[in-house]
Amino acid sequence: MLFRRLLLVVPFLPLLLALLYASPLFAQLTEFPTAPLTIVTASGPHPFTVELATSPAQMMQGLMFRRSLAPDAGMLFDYQAPSMASMWMKNTLIPLDMLFVDATGHIVNIHERAVPGSLDPIAAAAPVRAVIELNGGTAARLGIRPGDRVIYPIFGNAP
Repeated sequence: MLFRRLLLVVPFLPLLLALLYASPLFAQLTEFPTAPLTIVTASGPHPFTVELATSPAQMMQGLMFRRSLAPDAGMLFDYQAPSMASMWMKNTLIPLDMLFVDATGHIVNIHERAVPGSLDPIAAAAPVRAVIELNGGTAARLGIRPGDRVIYPIFGNAP
């Protein structure tokens, strides 16, 4: 009897293994280096520790599969040169604020509280050098607005 049941499962074994391997539980997650970054608003400087997404694999993964993010943490996506960046929230489990930053370190536009799992494109309003992702609600909580400055070496404004 057990042998017959096993025979019924065997043809589906490759499919079951493929589905299991494709799940977030077995995802090969990329490691990210970290660095300090400061956002200067009307109320003053706000320090963050950001993970750096610079390679294509890192940029593709981003903050996917994360269940939480520290209040003073985030991720910086460095596009190396100004481009019309567009993001999405596929496989992202937490709401995020996305700050689109030009080559001089000024915030061009902000998309607040991006919806987890959404495939809707979230785009820069103008060419940007980088995108910073923070916990959803951080921009409102700290008063981060377009025009505010991000202090970080790639923008040529870090001490």
